[in-house]
Amino acid sequence: MNIGLMVNGLHVEAYYPDDEIEKVHKPILQKLADIHSAHPERRTIVFLSAPPGTGKSTLTTFWEFLSRQDPDLPEIQTLPMDGFHHYNSWLDAHNLRPYKGAPETFDVEKLAQNLQQVKEGKGSWPQYDRQKHDPVEDAVTITAPVVIVEGNWLLRDDERWSALTPFCDYSLFICAPASALRTRLIDRKRAGGLSQADAEASYARTDGPNVQQVLENSLPADLMLEMTPEGEYRLV
Repeated sequence: MNIGLMVNGLHVEAYYPDDEIEKVHKPILQKLADIHSAHPERRTIVFLSAPPGTGKSTLTTFWEFLSRQDPDLPEIQTLPMDGFHHYNSWLDAHNLRPYKGAPETFDVEKLAQNLQQVKEGKGSWPQYDRQKHDPVEDAVTITAPVVIVEGNWLLRDDERWSALTPFCDYSLFICAPASALRTRLIDRKRAGGLSQADAEASYARTDGPNVQQVLENSLPADLMLEMTPEGEYRLV
């Protein structure tokens, strides 16, 4: 299936093979529906954690689309974690702006507060503005009975991030070969206008260490997916 999606305010052309949709994506959505049906009186919160370059934002937006096509599935809403970056003013004060995206550049306590509101059936969600390069508060109104929070560090195995675990009803993780992610992420930087040398330097400074940390220091998820070097998804 070829489909145009709005992902974080940007138009993205995506392709998912029909066989993959039937064997991977629809079964995952049915699993989430079953989990929600056990407690339909409250919102279901799903964590999707994955290293950079695995296409998680586009994937969860595609799941939103699929959920709207099937009247037997509950509506799904994607909530990216990027809106919980510390503001640039804070990052500059702590000399962290060059490392934006690393775990220490996120406001985990604020994320926990928002998740508490989401679990109570209320709340809004901040969104990362890719033109201002800062969060915009209360940009998303949360309405769906099932929400998928997606980001790199949601299953990070340390005390600070593990405090988010009580808010999670079900967790997903995408693994992928680090070499394939390196190629994808450098290509993404080049598509954004960087030279090959600058794209490789950027990868070495931020994306590369983040990929390794996510792959090596994440808690086990309830369900594991694998992204192949060709960008296709498989259940593990």
